Amino acid sequence: MVLTIVIALGLSADLASKQVAFATIGEQPIVLDRDRILADPQWNPPPEAHRVAVQSVLDLHLVLNRGAVFGIGPGQRAFFVVFTMLAVGVGVYAFAFRTRRSDWMAHLAIGCVLAGAGGNLFDRIVFGAVRDFLKIFPDTRMPLGWRWPGGNSEVFPWVFNIADVLLLTGIALLMLRMNRRSGSESPQEQTLATRGAAASLSEAGNPPIDPT
Repeated sequence: MVLTIVIALGLSADLASKQVAFATIGEQPIVLDRDRILADPQWNPPPEAHRVAVQSVLDLHLVLNRGAVFGIGPGQRAFFVVFTMLAVGVGVYAFAFRTRRSDWMAHLAIGCVLAGAGGNLFDRIVFGAVRDFLKIFPDTRMPLGWRWPGGNSEVFPWVFNIADVLLLTGIALLMLRMNRRSGSESPQEQTLATRGAAASLSEAGNPPIDPT
């Protein structure tokens, strides 16, 4: 139930927010061009594709990202679609075989990852690019003249969407869950678990399945 609710709410929020943003902010979104950004690190979308939501806190930019993060790998639509589908399959497998009924944190985390992956996968299939529109702390510069690789001095120069937030939240929750789980096991339990996993791997030739 937790997984289903998180996927439904997360996916709906992502797709609905993209639809509203691209229908109301401007008529023509900017296609993310990594080469142009590298040539001019201070480049920002033109005013017709930009709107201030909360002064100095949140701007809205219409950006179509045909690559991965930071515009890397433009034109590799088929690769990103297949990769995302594989990632979704791994998430479903982890939910079905690596979690317990009461492990709500894992279900919440996997639900966030699946919702985020599903939102961006929908964009790549339907539009051929991921629709981004959120930019936080616009024009806020890093102290001491620091700059990101490439020369941009903004604290957070990237444009993102709710699907990206869901993905990062899910990954953070999974890391927190793994840390809590490893910390709750005694040294003897950890040693036995490690030996059992190694034995199963050597005998079967496949990664062991968590019996819990």
